[in-house]
Amino acid sequence: MRVLDLELVKQTVKELAIEACENIGEDILTKLRKALKEEQSPLGREVLQQIIINDEIAQKERVPMCQDTGIVVVFVELGSQIVFEGDIYEAINEGVAEAYVEGNLRKSVVAHPLVRKNTGTNAPAVTHIKIVPGTDVKITVAPKGGGSENMSLVKMLIPADGVEGIKKLVLKTIFESGGKPCPPIVVGIGLGGTFEKAALLAKEALMRDLGDKSDDPVIAKLEEELLEEINKLGVGPMGFGGTTTALGVKINTYPCHIASLPVAINIQCHAARHKSRVI
Repeated sequence: MRVLDLELVKQTVKELAIEACENIGEDILTKLRKALKEEQSPLGREVLQQIIINDEIAQKERVPMCQDTGIVVVFVELGSQIVFEGDIYEAINEGVAEAYVEGNLRKSVVAHPLVRKNTGTNAPAVTHIKIVPGTDVKITVAPKGGGSENMSLVKMLIPADGVEGIKKLVLKTIFESGGKPCPPIVVGIGLGGTFEKAALLAKEALMRDLGDKSDDPVIAKLEEELLEEINKLGVGPMGFGGTTTALGVKINTYPCHIASLPVAINIQCHAARHKSRVI
């Protein structure tokens, strides 16, 4: 058995939160540069160029790449052979609070959805803990901006809707979102499970590397088809029109009830912030 130091958890969350806000993932930057070469709209190319310059400045100057530094979502894969004393959720929230105060990141979390008083620390985080074999802990910190999150949804389709029903829902959602989620976007889709499981699958899908492919050939094909069809919508970078509306589509699945076809669409802006570390 391994004894986990919760101070290490707090410090890791703190460092990852700051890093995620300042340092764009190389997979995202690579896709943006590729999109710049392929974008057919002159205005779209100009927007993409400005996004890339902005991200490079953020990396160099160690400043946030976006003024919306998000509500923090934390995924923890916790080894089953680990024990600890104390409250791991409290350690995570302390890490978030320290990151947003010391990193001079915008505090965007309100303590009550109706009263709307800011917590002043950007805590608490939304934390998901999964027990896995072993003695390691993998922590992923993903600050999620409000503009892209607001365009996301969960819809309970029925099996008869099938692939075409899924495509129709995704394309309608993205077209109607326009420039609000700050495209070019990454689209995370959860298929199956239940109402709440589909939403979690979609969020987890956004953590995948943009260069990967699903191991499921049916899903891999659907990811490719959706990306192609999304980029034909004409929304374009920041909604100004063009051929680059999305950088990637990632679909995660789970078994579901015979009468259900849950679909969740979690849209991510071009910043696509998330950082992971194994401790």
